[in-house]
Amino acid sequence: MKNSNTKAAFRAGIPIFIGYFPAAVAFGILGKTMGISLLEAFLFSAVVFAGASQFIALNLLVTGMGPLGIILTTLLVNFRHFLMSTYLATRIKEKTRAWYIPIAFGVTDEVFSVLSFTREELTRPFVLIVGFSAYSGWVSGTLAGFLLGGFMPPILTQSMDVALYALLLAILMPEIKSSFRSLFLALGSGLLNWILVSLDILPRGWSIIVCILVIASVGSVLHLTLPQKEKAHG
Repeated sequence: MKNSNTKAAFRAGIPIFIGYFPAAVAFGILGKTMGISLLEAFLFSAVVFAGASQFIALNLLVTGMGPLGIILTTLLVNFRHFLMSTYLATRIKEKTRAWYIPIAFGVTDEVFSVLSFTREELTRPFVLIVGFSAYSGWVSGTLAGFLLGGFMPPILTQSMDVALYALLLAILMPEIKSSFRSLFLALGSGLLNWILVSLDILPRGWSIIVCILVIASVGSVLHLTLPQKEKAHG
């Protein structure tokens, strides 16, 4: 790998590291608040490495949801990564299947965004360095947040409960501003979850899984129908 390519990979990865670190600090503090150990917090980020899904899983643990439900929820929330990884596999110069799994493990929304907008042909080292930048930022931020949580006043650590909602809103707001369909789906998901929780007919936490499946199905139908109408009005 040429030095220029290595430098370009690190330059592409530094903004992701900087963006991930504070979000992971919030996760580490939240983990400390919710009573998991430093090792558990580390393994959460080092093994799962799933960003917003980790916040969701942490909240589901508190509700008493079992491992199967948490794993299924995480799988559904991150299902889009299968599509991202499949696309990137077609862009990578070296077609070595043995590297596909470690490369796919490092694919996140931000990593995919950087790689997909890279005009040059992607090399395996370039993709791995960008992915490692995201991974190292998330894992180190989690450890820093957990240790920091031990010194912070309780009023600040307890405020980390809103970190999940802030993170999801930050992801959702740009899409809502540009798409009425996204606003409709977001409101529909919230309404459906409220109805299911109020009826109390499902085990704890499973209302999220039902909402994901129902709203994703509705979104798929709208995706096939609304674009033609939007173009017609445009």
